[in-house]
Amino acid sequence: MNAAQDLFWSIANELHQEDPRVVEGTIMNGRCLRVGEEFLALVDYKGSGLVVKLPRSRVQEMIATGSGQSFAPAGRVFHQWLSVPEPDPALWGKLLREGVAFVG
Repeated sequence: MNAAQDLFWSIANELHQEDPRVVEGTIMNGRCLRVGEEFLALVDYKGSGLVVKLPRSRVQEMIATGSGQSFAPAGRVFHQWLSVPEPDPALWGKLLREGVAFVG
């Protein structure tokens, strides 16, 4: 694993301890986090760092402040998904918890 993956799965473990609905799943042939049946997040999809599902307005806010980027695999923008390429424990933890609240 790389640093981004190590950080992601460490936070994932914390989230599972806080909320047992947060579980590992699969998306796009890779590992991800889910809250029950809902997709929550994945890490390092083709170098994208953290990719997390959030309300569209929050994604737009994070992009506008330069804190994240659009997630657009194959050129298609996913408006409720934010990419944060650089590992940042505090920011990633905060966004993942926001994501749990949103999709849960």
